[in-house]
Amino acid sequence: MATPHQSEPAYKVVVEKDQAMRARDGVCLRADVYRPDAPGHFPVLLLRTPYDKGAAMALTEKDYFPPRGYVVAVQDTRGRHSSEGDFYPFVHEARDGYDSVEWAAALPCSDGKVGMVGQSYLGLVQYYAASLRPPHLCAAAPVSGPVSYFENFAYRRGAFELGWMLAYFMFMARDTLARQGIYDQHSARLDGYVSRPDIPMAPLKRDAYQHLPVREWGERLKDGAPYFADYLRHWTDGPYWAGTDLRPRMAEFDTPMFHVGSWYDVFQYDTLAMYLGMRGGARSAPARRAQKLLMGPWAHLLPYSIPTSRGTGEIDFGPAAIIELHALQLRWFDHFLKGIGNGVLEEPPVRLFVMGENRWRDEHEWPLARTRYTEMFLHSGGRANSLNGDGRLGPARPGDQPADRYVYDPDDPVPTRGGTTLGLKAGVFDQREVEQRNDVLVYTGETLAQDLEVTGPVTMVLYAASSAPDTDFTAKLCDVRPDGYAQNIVEGVVRARFRESLAAPSPIVPDRVYEYRLDLWATSHLFKAGHRLRLEVSSSNFPRYDRNPNTGHKPFADADLARAQQSVFHDGRYPSRVVLPVIPR
Repeated sequence: MATPHQSEPAYKVVVEKDQAMRARDGVCLRADVYRPDAPGHFPVLLLRTPYDKGAAMALTEKDYFPPRGYVVAVQDTRGRHSSEGDFYPFVHEARDGYDSVEWAAALPCSDGKVGMVGQSYLGLVQYYAASLRPPHLCAAAPVSGPVSYFENFAYRRGAFELGWMLAYFMFMARDTLARQGIYDQHSARLDGYVSRPDIPMAPLKRDAYQHLPVREWGERLKDGAPYFADYLRHWTDGPYWAGTDLRPRMAEFDTPMFHVGSWYDVFQYDTLAMYLGMRGGARSAPARRAQKLLMGPWAHLLPYSIPTSRGTGEIDFGPAAIIELHALQLRWFDHFLKGIGNGVLEEPPVRLFVMGENRWRDEHEWPLARTRYTEMFLHSGGRANSLNGDGRLGPARPGDQPADRYVYDPDDPVPTRGGTTLGLKAGVFDQREVEQRNDVLVYTGETLAQDLEVTGPVTMVLYAASSAPDTDFTAKLCDVRPDGYAQNIVEGVVRARFRESLAAPSPIVPDRVYEYRLDLWATSHLFKAGHRLRLEVSSSNFPRYDRNPNTGHKPFADADLARAQQSVFHDGRYPSRVVLPVIPR
């Protein structure tokens, strides 16, 4: 609802199509400009998209902001749709973003103040542009924009994000080939893998994910998405990825930003990393103060501007989850672009949705200063296999206990059931289906006598051995309701050869015990009294992550798969545990 301190819809809108801008290297980028049908000058909100500026895909900003006194310029990024040049994800977005901001500031209808807004790829372009500090960029509002292109984007502790990466770049390749008028030459080898060719970013058929060797996808997609082969070829961290990693460049930012993300979003990590880095390390004190964070309970919704209490798997987070994101962004831009004293910087900088309790809460920092990091240890009599085993989770350190063992067979991997993914069913799903498997170790805590809030980053310390020279270990934290429903909360993976370094992987010695640290990402969740905590440990989460073939060979080259004998230790010498950020209540 509009207030006296917020712009109200007051204008009809005029659209000016295909407005040209010359980038510094001469490439022409084109934008559609939506402006109030009135004399005078207005601040400009810039959106840069690879998904067609004229399409309706998540571009609700062009309908919301112009009636409220903003010019909205929606530009096709380099090499996409109406813009010239060659598209390669991320690498041009800093310079092109800088040039586009300055072009927007000089539009005849502009008052010289520019903001940026948008989600997903439209979020990452804001971070890139802001890293070069264009003089007329006064504020930004990135939603779910990735910024770390090796770890937590293409890879997660060495495991390839096969599920969403293959679905996304299949979509991009098919779109590029169709716009070039040559898709018919490729349709026979691509259409058969797509479940719904008429839907953007449609899930792929299982045959696509199972195809071996994985590296052949680079060849199959090379004419429409040549960068996919590059991602597979550069399977360790290093110079290829460094140029597009914004995390080391926090001191170069000087733009007020309203960061929006979600607990079940595929780019959750990035939103939290950018807020935290800029809040603590931006170029100036005013910029550090002018960082705001909102974390909701959704998955990677399109668009975020109309969030829902559902849309995140099987769960309903209640009416509080339905927010008017554009109204919140409007307050942000009203303050920084129109000078309206609406108190947006006087409020606590962090707003979190506490799942389970299903309510919003304001905080003054992230992670929360009052966090008590609490260890919960794995226990069993050596038979923690499946939901029917004897695995337990509790605060007592383990004593003399036998290890749990299982066989990881990449020909029969543990299936993905929701989580922070994309291109697959994301969000919350009952995990009992996978917990019936003997290659999933299940450790369940006692029934909680009182509510337990877990808000912040969750980690696991795992002591394990394998018969293979390389393998994977996965972990998943769940909330078990009184009726038995096991809600996935956070999850993670580690590829054994990357246990010490993402840049210099090394094989493991078969049957030797190693310590593995798994980043399960973050959450804000209330485990209610009467519920139980549960931790799953296994070696696959497919097709979200590519299957480790257990051979130790160069990744993506294997057409054959081998079984591995896995052992998980929890005793006085090897106290495997999950570390929870508990918030006193």
